[in-house]
Amino acid sequence: MKLEKITKEAKNNARRHYDDACATAHALDLVGERWALLVIRELMLGPRRFSDLRTNLPGISANVLTQRLEGLEAAGIVIRRKLPPPAAAQVYELTEWGYQSEPIFQSLGRWAARSPTHDPSLPFSAVSLMLSLRTMIDPARARGRDIRVGFRIGEETYAGRVSEGQIAIERAALDNVDLVFSGTAPAIARAIYAGQELSALESEGVLQIDGDRTLAKRFVSLFPLPPKAEIPGG
Repeated sequence: MKLEKITKEAKNNARRHYDDACATAHALDLVGERWALLVIRELMLGPRRFSDLRTNLPGISANVLTQRLEGLEAAGIVIRRKLPPPAAAQVYELTEWGYQSEPIFQSLGRWAARSPTHDPSLPFSAVSLMLSLRTMIDPARARGRDIRVGFRIGEETYAGRVSEGQIAIERAALDNVDLVFSGTAPAIARAIYAGQELSALESEGVLQIDGDRTLAKRFVSLFPLPPKAEIPGG
């Protein structure tokens, strides 16, 4: 009876394939498992420890995360390596080919932002916010701007620069920035995407802005959301 149960669980955990030569179908074979794309998302700004991934993906179990990392590693999308002393921790990071998947996230993000059922109040990781800024910046609004901006989210810091109509962001120290937003990812998103007044968020105690406040107001205006899609009969 126990052997039968183990065999049944192994079959249930086996990866399914579409057996379709279409490259889109093969892409789903590679990253179509639940949580796979979000694991890739969390690695898009650099290596992460297993514990970091679990913290930023609160709905995933350790077992499922292990399975997804093993599957992505076997597919050549993720690699595992050990940091040199004194850290000596094992981390996971994307391969060069893995990093090339960012346009997929950008296209999906722009498309899904139009969904009338999107719930922006759900958990939102720091990496997710940073990638959304790289996705949603309006080149026309950003043209001619040169803004060095920093973000302090928990123990992590990110540095970005608006230049030539785009924004480059990386996990880095805040040594040379014009302003810094400090708070949770959802609070910063409220300022950028929900259009909430910076002073109101500061009074609420969920956001702190250090630096040029005029520049801060200008920065949060560079990321307009697209109009919601109309659902026939809705």
